[in-house]
Amino acid sequence: MLDSRNFVIRTLIADGQLTEADLRRATEHSIASGGELLDSLVQLSIITSRRLAIAKAKICEYPFVDLSHYEIDFANARHLPRSVAERLHAFPIFVIDGVATVSMLDPLNLQAIDQVRQHLRCDVDPVQGDSEQLKALIARAYSLTKASEEDAQTSAAEHSLTTGEEPIVQAVNQILAGGAEAGASDVHINPDENTLHLRYRVDGMLIPQQGPPKSAHEGMVQRLKVMAKLDLTQTRKPQDGKFRFRHRTEQVDVRLSVIPTIHGENVVMRLLRPAAKLGTIADLGMPMDMCAWFEEAVQKPHGMILVTGPTGSGKTTTLYTALHSMNTPDTNIMTIEDPVEIRLPLIRQVQVNSDIGLTFASALRSILRQDPDIVLLGEIRDAETAKIAVQAAMTGHLVLSTLHTNDAIGCVNRLKDFELPTFAINSALLCTIAQRLVRRLCPTCAIPETDFTLTRQVPEELSSADFGAPSGCPECRQTGYKGRVGVYEMLRVTPGIQGLIESGASVAQVAHAARAEGMRSLWEDGVHKAARRLTSLQEAVSLRAEFEVAADAAPARRAA
Repeated sequence: MLDSRNFVIRTLIADGQLTEADLRRATEHSIASGGELLDSLVQLSIITSRRLAIAKAKICEYPFVDLSHYEIDFANARHLPRSVAERLHAFPIFVIDGVATVSMLDPLNLQAIDQVRQHLRCDVDPVQGDSEQLKALIARAYSLTKASEEDAQTSAAEHSLTTGEEPIVQAVNQILAGGAEAGASDVHINPDENTLHLRYRVDGMLIPQQGPPKSAHEGMVQRLKVMAKLDLTQTRKPQDGKFRFRHRTEQVDVRLSVIPTIHGENVVMRLLRPAAKLGTIADLGMPMDMCAWFEEAVQKPHGMILVTGPTGSGKTTTLYTALHSMNTPDTNIMTIEDPVEIRLPLIRQVQVNSDIGLTFASALRSILRQDPDIVLLGEIRDAETAKIAVQAAMTGHLVLSTLHTNDAIGCVNRLKDFELPTFAINSALLCTIAQRLVRRLCPTCAIPETDFTLTRQVPEELSSADFGAPSGCPECRQTGYKGRVGVYEMLRVTPGIQGLIESGASVAQVAHAARAEGMRSLWEDGVHKAARRLTSLQEAVSLRAEFEVAADAAPARRAA
């Protein structure tokens, strides 16, 4: 092992990955901690575990296998005891024609290979693995498979109240940690007749994951109910709750929804970003002129700002970012939400509870007696709430809220649907913002866009732009995208727009005037972001298709 380590060190130095100064620092750390020198290199962030694994593979002449490239069958864990896998740092990633390909931390360890062969009872083909990936794989595989091996006579509720070492508890912990690690916004646990589906929503897309078998479903639901303080005995009606868990160094808030289906209780968990990750308004990704308009609007002493978009379009993040920028000791900010998603210090947050009559409208009436400067209303759902909100905006309060409409101009018609007079809309409304989230191109593997059917759809002024297209690499899990970016449009209620609203102008007339004053549509903002390679043209074009479908449907709705 000593010679192998020295060869790895020499290889890293020869490849320019390691300096003599770094080596001395790592040596001192390993002596002080009593650990291995190679481990110290990774712990001190001198090199990555991936780079170290590639160097080892170069020395031992075994291939390096990136585990993120493969759909690994967790059922292989049944053939190798967990104690052996953890001690030998090995896991069978797949078996083909009686030969098991085993990812190992040290493929030159012949004794380890012999022990793995004895347990698997087949030939072993060792490959070099990344230590961090291998450790995570072993933890996840054994936690999820062991959950199915519980004694069928033991109550799942009993397991849910124990120390955290039981299989069901470990399975739930691994699912939550996996979702947080993947950057998922939602975790879905969906029972079918004979199968339990586990899916993560990452960058807006539902991605299937390997999870525990159906036999573990009831115990996992009971465990989650305990964590969210729900009624364990109630399985026939929907329940909602929340809890918090720690992932690495940060707390993650979870909003849990459980609903009965014909195959068992369906679970969806929303993983909420911590308030510490909220940035500035400039970090939202709005165009520079729109960013300046929005910053100006939130500094107004009174008025109404509305954000619109479908569920999951980032409305809450936009509003909370605005609140975060205004949250000072000399400002009284109060919110009414259903539910409270992000907790912010100094802000008084109220959660709607319709069971006791605490609705948006009743809560808004009450908090207006609490001398607020700024009010965040989670959503305007009905005429009563809309009227109180507009009155608050007209009487010295800054009101921020959301509506469900297709675009920014649609907010005006939606307020008219609530039978608000046009003079009240003009007096209260400062601006409306429509937004969507599109997938962000992975900067590591993006390639030039070559699809002529896409490039010919861009505006003339962007025809020479260097658009990018998704490719796929380990950094983005082979999707070509990593993260999401917002696209926006803003309707500023200027004197000119106020005149059109007062006169009952059509949507087309308001849109024409707004464009003359600098408004850029969602589609146009998407294309401009694609020209900067923040997203792909395919993502931007999907926005245009959405609004073309909406426009085609509108005449039919009016006729109906």
